[in-house]
Amino acid sequence: MHAQLISTAPLDLIPLSAAHAEEMAAVLSSPALHTFTGGAPLTPAALRTRYERLVGGSPDPAVSWLNWVLRLRTDARLTGTVQATVTGAEAEIAWVVGEAWQGRGLASEAARGLVAWLDEQAVATVVAHIHPDHHASAAVATAAGLTPTDQWQDDEIRWQRATRP
Repeated sequence: MHAQLISTAPLDLIPLSAAHAEEMAAVLSSPALHTFTGGAPLTPAALRTRYERLVGGSPDPAVSWLNWVLRLRTDARLTGTVQATVTGAEAEIAWVVGEAWQGRGLASEAARGLVAWLDEQAVATVVAHIHPDHHASAAVATAAGLTPTDQWQDDEIRWQRATRP
């Protein structure tokens, strides 16, 4: 499975390229984005190295790493990322929107677009792992049709949506 262009009303989800690193380093530069996930913002060079590794794909042929940058069409700027790690018939998704673009519904829009695209693929279940205090991500997961389960992984709640009966 390979990332393909996904378009929603305000966004284009563009397959990730190492060439996105410099602009994305600025988008993701706020330390606040790491409150629940840990780590710190990466430099453009470090982000380029990370993106090159992601674009190269998973070393496990049974796993697909799918990554997109979000481009807000009204101002032609990158605003965040979404990703899906697909193993068999399950996709684990995640999202991040730069601090300057938060509160506009872009993460929800991107997650809905991604889940709709996954619905068209051979994916039966979509999951996300969200810190219980990360209310904004819980709202994004809800908007994408996921619901919390009673399962935990690394201090995060597993959210899930069955996309196919």
